[in-house]
Amino acid sequence: MRDFRKYSVWEQSHKLVLELYRLTKNFPTEEKFGLTSQIRRAVVSIPTNISEGCGKSSEKDFARFLGISFGSCQEVEYLTLLAKDLDYLNQDNYDPLFLEIVSIKKQLYHLIKKLNAGS
Repeated sequence: MRDFRKYSVWEQSHKLVLELYRLTKNFPTEEKFGLTSQIRRAVVSIPTNISEGCGKSSEKDFARFLGISFGSCQEVEYLTLLAKDLDYLNQDNYDPLFLEIVSIKKQLYHLIKKLNAGS
């Protein structure tokens, strides 16, 4: 069994969750059950699926959960862009988020590729 805490991609995605929770506190109250909730669910899904995948016995299952995590990254990438375009995030907040998301996606991609090569 793998320890999810040993994966830098998990650590980085966990930090992204904390940052997006902090930033979404400032979103308009009418977005509480809309965009705020959607961003939070999607971003939490990233480290959650990495963690769950670590509990799977096969490389194939682990890779499948990493793929779900990658899809959540895609969703978060779009939702943060939408939040910026709606002026809920300013450019100074958005730019580092975008760079973190891209970094997480690259790590997930390479890990998935490595796991699938071993199958």
